Amino acid sequence: MDRLSNTVRPYAWGSTTAIPELLGVAPTGEPQAEMWMGAHPGAPSRLARISGTSEAITEQPLTDIIAADPERELGAAAVEKFGPRLPFLLKLLAAGAPLSLQVHPDLEQARKGYEDEERRSVPIDAPHRTYKDANHKPELICALTPFEGLCGFRRPTEAAQAMAALGVDSLKPYVDLLGAHPEEAALREVLTAILTADPVEMAETVTAAAAAAERLGGAHAPYARIAHHFPGDPGVIAAMLLNYVQLQPGEALFLGAGVPHAYLGGLGVEIMANSDNVLRCGLTPKHIDVPELLRIVRFEATDPGILRPEASPSGEELYETPVDEFRLSRFDLSPGAAPVDLTRHTPQILLCTAGAPRVGALDLTPGASVFVPSGETVEASGTGTLFRATVVA
Repeated sequence: MDRLSNTVRPYAWGSTTAIPELLGVAPTGEPQAEMWMGAHPGAPSRLARISGTSEAITEQPLTDIIAADPERELGAAAVEKFGPRLPFLLKLLAAGAPLSLQVHPDLEQARKGYEDEERRSVPIDAPHRTYKDANHKPELICALTPFEGLCGFRRPTEAAQAMAALGVDSLKPYVDLLGAHPEEAALREVLTAILTADPVEMAETVTAAAAAAERLGGAHAPYARIAHHFPGDPGVIAAMLLNYVQLQPGEALFLGAGVPHAYLGGLGVEIMANSDNVLRCGLTPKHIDVPELLRIVRFEATDPGILRPEASPSGEELYETPVDEFRLSRFDLSPGAAPVDLTRHTPQILLCTAGAPRVGALDLTPGASVFVPSGETVEASGTGTLFRATVVA
C-alpha cells in the first residue's frame, strides 16, 4: 500500500476554495478544479516505492508501477478483463462555475469514432478531433457538499412550459415544436434547431431569456446564473431541456452513454472510466461536432435517478452502477469499532474525505489517498469517511 501524490488541475471553472478547504491548506487564488487519483497518462498519481536492491525510495508514476508488473498491481482477473491498465480515474471535483454541457459515447461508438478519425489522420490534439481514444466514459459523481447539476432530458411539456414562461418571442418556435411531436422527435428537433441557429440571432435570444429568467427567479434562477458565465451561448437554451438536480451530501448521479449533462456547482467525488471522449453540446468556446453529437445523444425523457448508497453488514455503502470499469463505495468509520477489512483481489484507491482514519500503517487526513495493489491485506480503523474505488472483476 502506498500513499499517493496527486495533481490538481486548474481549469477555469474550478472553485478557488473548495479543494484547499478540504485539504486544510491555504488557497492559491487560482481555480482548483479537479484532483486526479489514478493512472491517467495526462496526470498519473505518484507514489514512493523502494527501488530495486538499493533500498532507495523514489517517487514513481503509478502508470510506470503498473506497467512494470500489471498482474501484481492489478490482479490477474482485472488484467484479463481490462488489460494491463487501471480502467478508472478517481477525482475530487470542485465546480465554482458551470462546466460544459456534454455527452459521452458508448463503447462501440467510441471504437468506431476513434478508428474513423485515425483512418482520416485527424491529429489527436486537433481542436475538431472528437474521439481521443477508443473507450467509453460512464461516470458517477457523489456530492460532498450541496451540488447542482443538469442530467438527462426532462419531459418536453415541462421544457416548453419553462421556455414559454420567459415570454421571449424567439423561443416560441421551440415551444411549439416541443408540444407538437412525440418526445424523441421533439427533443431532437429542438436541440438541432438550437445548435444550428444563426449565432447572432441566438445570442439575442439568450440575452433576452437570461434577463427574463433573472426577473422570474425561482426555478428559472439556474439559467440566469448559467447565462452569466456564458453570455450568448446556445447551451443556455439547451440547458432548459434538461433536468435540474440538487444533490445533498452522500447522494450521487450516474451518467451513462448518450445522457446530456453538466455540473453547475459544488464539491464531489467523481469516478469514471479512463477516457477523454467528450462531445460538447454548449456552454463552451470549444468545437461542437453537431452531426456526431446528434448521432449519439439519447433523445428520451428520463428521471435523473439520484443514487443513495446501499449498506452492507460489513459497513460498506455501495453506489450501484451498471458498469464494471469502476465500483465506488463509502465507509463511515466510528471510534472504538472493530477494524474494517478492506482486502480485495482487485486494485483499490482509498480516499479520505473526513476525519483521521488509519489505513494499514498510514494515518490519513481529508484529501489524502492511497493505492492498494490487488490482494494486499489492508484494514481501516479510527474515525472518518473513506471512499473506495475499485473494479468489478
